[in-house]
Amino acid sequence: MKKEKKPQQVYTLLVEVGRKAGDGLPDGSTGAALMCYASGVDEAEAVRETVAILKQADMNPLDVTGYGTLEERLEEGHEISDEERGLMDRALQENSVIVAQMTPFYDKEGEA
Repeated sequence: MKKEKKPQQVYTLLVEVGRKAGDGLPDGSTGAALMCYASGVDEAEAVRETVAILKQADMNPLDVTGYGTLEERLEEGHEISDEERGLMDRALQENSVIVAQMTPFYDKEGEA
């Protein structure tokens, strides 16, 4: 019996990263939150791929929160911009991980 191949879907993931030498994060930051769009046959695969790619980029992923597929997010009432949809489409077409946004973290003492 031939296993049916599941279609790729794009998942929205929020990845918290800590500091690591060569990570490219701003000086003085203690880490960052990365909003990513990642393709996968399920969310677990999308998370594994995202973590692997971030590690290859000398980043230090600490925690991943999944927000589901485009359809799941729409059902939950999320507003999704055309720009966001475009990035999701690109992740699907390229079977890749797109880092859409990076928000650095700073210690309270280090904030400007």
